[in-house]
Amino acid sequence: MPLYDCMLLVKPTVTREVVADLVTRVARRACQRNGVVTDVKSFGKVNLGYGIKKLDGRHFQGQLMQMTMMVPPSFPQELHYLNKEDRLLRWLVVKHRDAVYGLEFINEDDGRNELSGYSQAHTKDDYDIEFDSDDDRWDDDDSDDDDEYAIEEEEEKEEKQK
Repeated sequence: MPLYDCMLLVKPTVTREVVADLVTRVARRACQRNGVVTDVKSFGKVNLGYGIKKLDGRHFQGQLMQMTMMVPPSFPQELHYLNKEDRLLRWLVVKHRDAVYGLEFINEDDGRNELSGYSQAHTKDDYDIEFDSDDDRWDDDDSDDDDEYAIEEEEEKEEKQK
C-alpha cells in the first residue's frame, strides 16, 4: 500500500476535541479499508498567506493537522465527504512517490554499499583531526602548524636585524 499525507486545515475557532474527532473519523475510515495511520502531527494555529472565504466570513488563520497513513490507492477518492465538512477550510492528500516501506524496506539491499560510489582518495589519514580521549573532544592539529610558523617568523626577524 502506498504512503499518503493528509493535510487538514481547520477553522481557528474549532476546539481541539472537534479537531481530534475529525482526525479520528479519517483514521477510522482508513482502518476500515485495511490501512494504517503511521503518524499524526499538529502544527497548531498557522497564519495564512491570504484569507479563505467561507460562509461565516474570511479566515486568515487555521489549525493545521498532518496525518501520514498507508492506505489503498482508491482511498483518497473516498474522502469526498470532507468537502461537506463546514469546520474545514481546506484539505489535501499527497502521495509519497519514492517511499520504501513494508516488506520492500526489510529486503532493501541498496543502502548496504551506499559509500562504495565514493573514491578511496579521501581516507581518514588525509585529514589532520585527531580524537583526544582524555577530554572527549576533537582537537585540530592546525594549532601546532601556527606555532611553528610563528617561531619561523621570529627567527627571520632576528636574522634581518643582524
